[in-house]
Amino acid sequence: MNKIHKFHNRFKIHLMENKMNAEQIQKLAIQTALKLPETTITQPFGPQCHVLKVFDKIFMLTSETQSQKFMNVKVDPHYSDELKELYPSIKAGYHMNKKHWVSIFEDSKIDAELIESLVKSSYQLVVNRLSKVQKMRLGLLTNESKHI
Repeated sequence: MNKIHKFHNRFKIHLMENKMNAEQIQKLAIQTALKLPETTITQPFGPQCHVLKVFDKIFMLTSETQSQKFMNVKVDPHYSDELKELYPSIKAGYHMNKKHWVSIFEDSKIDAELIESLVKSSYQLVVNRLSKVQKMRLGLLTNESKHI
């Protein structure tokens, strides 16, 4: 199986032509993120930029540059290049670490399933690096497993 098929299987993505505009992409991304445990939203850079965090660790933001709305999510560096290759509107993260973040702009190949998958994956990447205490608060660890 080639890398692209592995990527699609991992994220359960189906290439579809259900075009979402930039505002719909941002709205869906925020709605998806806010359903995840312990997620908070702030606007530290003004009303045009929403920053979503889990335990004060950023996993997503929405913003705009030169009147073009976009969102940034954290990605596994192994999949970053594949994403950018598959989707022309996915670029290296704007004002973020280019290895670990991507920016998603409006495009006919960007659909709801892709957005939801990328937001959840970004959240999980951050959660995986949380402390044991924070993971316990999320219900990922029990008191017994803490001592293992």
